[in-house]
Amino acid sequence: MMGIFYRAPSPSSPPFCKDGEQVKAGQVICMIEAMKVFNEIKAEYPCTIVKCLVENGKPVKSGQDLIIVQR
Repeated sequence: MMGIFYRAPSPSSPPFCKDGEQVKAGQVICMIEAMKVFNEIKAEYPCTIVKCLVENGKPVKSGQDLIIVQR
């Protein structure tokens, strides 16, 4: 999906997840704004966030890696 990458729901909120954090399946890990619609990106399976590859507020392209996870 092409759009703007966000690590948190608002500028004053903490990020959805941090490097090294364990997340559950279905947990929101980031959002992408495309055409004024905010799309929640959720973890497909329980995993650990290894590293976020994109800076908050930066544009992303379809198929671009956003976050490295480890099962």
